[in-house]
Amino acid sequence: MKESKNERNRLLIKVCQLYYEDGLNQQDIANRLGISRPHVSRMLTAAKKEGIVQISIKNPYSLEQRVEKLLIDTFGIRDAVVVDAPYTDEQSFTLQLGRTGALLMESILKDNDVVGIMAGRAISAIGAEVDYFARSNLQFVPLVGGWGSEGGIWHANSNTMILADKLKSKYWLLHAPAIVTNEELGGLLKKEAGVEKVLNMAKCCDVAVVGIGDVSEKATIVQSGNFNPMDLERVRNSGAVANICASFLDSMGKTIDSTMENKMLGLAAQELRGIRNVIGIAGGKDKVEAITAVLRGKWIDILVTDMVTAQSVLDFHTKNIK
Repeated sequence: MKESKNERNRLLIKVCQLYYEDGLNQQDIANRLGISRPHVSRMLTAAKKEGIVQISIKNPYSLEQRVEKLLIDTFGIRDAVVVDAPYTDEQSFTLQLGRTGALLMESILKDNDVVGIMAGRAISAIGAEVDYFARSNLQFVPLVGGWGSEGGIWHANSNTMILADKLKSKYWLLHAPAIVTNEELGGLLKKEAGVEKVLNMAKCCDVAVVGIGDVSEKATIVQSGNFNPMDLERVRNSGAVANICASFLDSMGKTIDSTMENKMLGLAAQELRGIRNVIGIAGGKDKVEAITAVLRGKWIDILVTDMVTAQSVLDFHTKNIK
């Protein structure tokens, strides 16, 4: 009996060496040893169960992945991508987030997808870092109008054009400002044929790539000059801590009923609900409260951020839950 077990183990080890060390596939091993391929498969499974084979993965990203899992479990999002991106300067930091976002897009985008693109520097960084990958019939569409009259590579139209050009794809442009002077003008512009067509496409896109804005003087929407100090004070007084697309959110991630949304041309947060994949990209200490609000409201499916910000978000959420 003991000899029979020894011979069995000897054969198991031989099969494992051929498979794991010599790189033979299961059919090659079956041919060499004169046994069936299913029998080889069963032997490999038995060797793992019995501890003859122990597989270890050298994982330099284990800490980031633990934090990713905490974000997923805490906020109920589909996925999180946390990158170790030490803050040396804003440009390098943003480009690292963009590089991570670009790789994520390559893994997510499918043939025939319509991709909605938001304004913002982090989204612009994705365009700067993305390399061409083949997909058939991709289309790119902006999610909001222009932020200010001054040209900027981080406007939604600019981000849309750059990404589409990099991926040799078709794109659409929204020829309208993101914010107008009054609600009546906003309503009229939304009904203009060209604007209405692009906004309807944006509502029906398959993937949306959005930034997460804080509500401060440093926010891109304010720095662009399109959001004046009075507007900022008004939304702050209404409890806003975050901006996503054309909506403002309170600390728990609920949309704020503000006249500003009626003056903004772009997708409202509620319209993101119908999109299959909403990717949010943001990082930095100034964004912690805003990111937390967006996650609490479940406005995104996937978060791309850096390690320090991710840990700060988890800590902030725990200490400030209501």
